[in-house]
Amino acid sequence: MTDIEDWLTRYEQNHQLLSKPVAHWIAVPMFVVGISGLLWALPVPTEFQEISPLLNWGSTFLMVTAIYYFIISLSLAIGLLPWLLGLASIQLWLTNSGLPAIPLSTGLVVAAVSGLILGRNGSLRFVVQDLQLVMIGPAWLLSLVYRRFGIPI
Repeated sequence: MTDIEDWLTRYEQNHQLLSKPVAHWIAVPMFVVGISGLLWALPVPTEFQEISPLLNWGSTFLMVTAIYYFIISLSLAIGLLPWLLGLASIQLWLTNSGLPAIPLSTGLVVAAVSGLILGRNGSLRFVVQDLQLVMIGPAWLLSLVYRRFGIPI
């Protein structure tokens, strides 16, 4: 079994006992958007700004995530690039909109964790596992689509 198959199997096993799957599936992407927003809003060293005004902790997180996706599965990484670019676009829009990024991102994270708890019927042990596997979620969803259409993972 390859690394990606191990991760996807672990994620799938972790999500078989959802009490409210809709709340859970709304909460997972909301959590990722909130966390990337918080990272995007953190102060950066001047060296980052000298390289590019777009280089910050959030964009670094998304780049590292993309690299990790490419390491575990080339086909999934290519399919997940629009997801990562969409996250970056949301954060750029938020930055340029003048809206308070930290309170909005914090609100998203709090709402997402509440949704994860609701989706798990209050089981904090599973919520902690969800948070550990949060970046595998998009890969798992895409893997279901790939399997349905016979695309190799």
